[in-house]
Amino acid sequence: MIDQEPRTPTRDGVLEASRKVAEILPPTPLLPMTINGQQVWIKAECLQPVGAFKIRGAWHRLSALGEEERTAGVVAVSSGNHAQGVAWAAHRLGMAATIVMPADAPPIKLARTRELGAEIVTYDRLKENREEIAQAIAEEKGATYCHAFADPWVIEGQGSAGIEIAEQLAARGAPPVDRIIACCGGGGLTAGLALACPDAAVVPVEPEGWDDVCRSLEAGEICRVADNPPTTQCDSLQTLATSPLNFAVLRERCPFGLRVSEAEVQDAQRLAFDRLRLVLEPGGAVALAAALSGKASLDGTTVVMATGGNVDPGQFARVLEAGAR
Repeated sequence: MIDQEPRTPTRDGVLEASRKVAEILPPTPLLPMTINGQQVWIKAECLQPVGAFKIRGAWHRLSALGEEERTAGVVAVSSGNHAQGVAWAAHRLGMAATIVMPADAPPIKLARTRELGAEIVTYDRLKENREEIAQAIAEEKGATYCHAFADPWVIEGQGSAGIEIAEQLAARGAPPVDRIIACCGGGGLTAGLALACPDAAVVPVEPEGWDDVCRSLEAGEICRVADNPPTTQCDSLQTLATSPLNFAVLRERCPFGLRVSEAEVQDAQRLAFDRLRLVLEPGGAVALAAALSGKASLDGTTVVMATGGNVDPGQFARVLEAGAR
């Protein structure tokens, strides 16, 4: 595995990432919507080529590698969205990609990662340490380890969505963004958005019981999720603890986080489909759930991140059917 020089994410890095992303991907739509009488904007990252915002950080990270590093390949850990982002970027750059994924990851995410040419190594998320597995593979292959959130390039890449938001609002003659409500796992997206939009409040949202960022912000130091966290449909947000790299940004820019229930997430999935014709996976709908439930303030210019749409068709159908009863 290559040695990486110490580096912290910066706004200049976010701007560089934004330029790089704009060269290969069109902006995702920024859709107007009224929630509880307030006009908000929905950033539809679920419409990315891999169905999630993770493509941004993966592209910024892998495209920054030199020729020798690209030849050695890349290793990543993911339940599916970062996996697909890394696999997509690696395929475009002609790199080999090995992804460590939980054996119980949604089948659609496993299948799509394989379709992009990545090698998948599965693990038992309850008994095995995924980071140790990935680090060992990276050492064996001499490959770059692309962390899903604790990587400066990944954070900057995710922040490119914030640059798009600012440009899209300006193009519509709308006031600058006051608040961004974001789905949060390890804090890569929220940290990137905080760097990209320094004048906006960034509000991380997590599923109940998987609230390591909320707990960390409340305590003023990094905290893990509580022991024996509950099962959650939000597979993409099952992070045990954020990292010092992410928390250094979050504690300066995010005074608090919000938690949403499983029922509130399903309500948000149904609303997005009914009102916007968007398919959202559970983890990609938690920010909308916070807005819809009234837990998040929506005054001023508020943007809600709809971060991913990689949901099992059968599961999504059951969510819609439950709402029709």
